[in-house]
Amino acid sequence: MNYHIIPVTAFGQNCSLIWCEETQQAALVDPGGEAEKIKQQVAAKGVKLTQILLTHGHLDHVGAAAELAEFYGVPVVGPQKEDEFWLQGLPAQSQMFGLEECLPLTPDRWLNEGDSVSVGNIALQVLHCPGHTPGHVVFFDAKSQLLISGDVIFKGGVGRSDFPQGNHAALIDSIKRKLLPLGDDVTFIPGHGPLSTLGYERLHNPFLQDELPVW
Repeated sequence: MNYHIIPVTAFGQNCSLIWCEETQQAALVDPGGEAEKIKQQVAAKGVKLTQILLTHGHLDHVGAAAELAEFYGVPVVGPQKEDEFWLQGLPAQSQMFGLEECLPLTPDRWLNEGDSVSVGNIALQVLHCPGHTPGHVVFFDAKSQLLISGDVIFKGGVGRSDFPQGNHAALIDSIKRKLLPLGDDVTFIPGHGPLSTLGYERLHNPFLQDELPVW
């Protein structure tokens, strides 16, 4: 699977353009804003966009989803339905941050644990990883050992859990029970910041150590 990261908005959110080398079919994952910038990047790669994938319902990850879905005539897929209240509350989210109003969004397809999403000849495995939000999902390509993790895990950190229906214990459980078993060699693209590997985070991420040293 090929990928190109498009950082967008003041939140520094990693919108990922992913595509199948064989078919040139592509998807955008978490287009959080700056639709024109994203359109330019898609055009520059010369790929055919077939869908928009969402990991969760926070404004900084979905802000341009509706506009781009209409522009390209493609469906919006994900997240899991427990994030519906976040997507319906997009106007309030945009007002809270003093941004242009973002209308409520209803995906064309909700996702669940064990689902698969096809991008050309690529089959992305869907894992439901609640904690940051209740309906957060991640996308994993086993063949290329690449994970798009949204705001579940970052290099040296994990997602916030102080939002409505966030749960820190559930977040850590999602990482340890669903992500780390994918393998140390898996590279992940987080929702913000630099890429890392699950192996590095298993050893060095302070949030994943069962016992921290006493100083």
